[in-house]
Amino acid sequence: MPRKICVHHAKDYPCSCGMGNLYRFVEPVVLHLLLTKTRSCGYDLCSELKNHALTDAEIDKAALYRTLRQLEANGNVTSTWVEGESGPARRVYKLTKKGERHLEEWTVVLEHLSQSMGRFAREARKSFAKSSRKNSQAA
Repeated sequence: MPRKICVHHAKDYPCSCGMGNLYRFVEPVVLHLLLTKTRSCGYDLCSELKNHALTDAEIDKAALYRTLRQLEANGNVTSTWVEGESGPARRVYKLTKKGERHLEEWTVVLEHLSQSMGRFAREARKSFAKSSRKNSQAA
């Protein structure tokens, strides 16, 4: 469920406006990893983030753990402490049904964003091409 209703779009339309902070897109990546892994501790998620990041920005551990706490507070993940065989207990996270629905919403948001970014890039390329032609004709 989006965190808030967007004033620009219909109530049932998941958009980035209602998704909260898009900083580095940590949330959808974590949700996706938990869906594919079934359950995981923060340490393992942190090592996987690099392979699945949606931006070039590095995702630091603090951002990951803040995201996990927020996802848990919103009912999108649950966590339990599991005793390690060789080492301290680890908090293990698992995606809930609500979290699966939230990942579906993120998928729609990211698809719309991808389309918008592609459209923008095409328009910018056309503008550059027009500008280059004008400059070469003026010279």
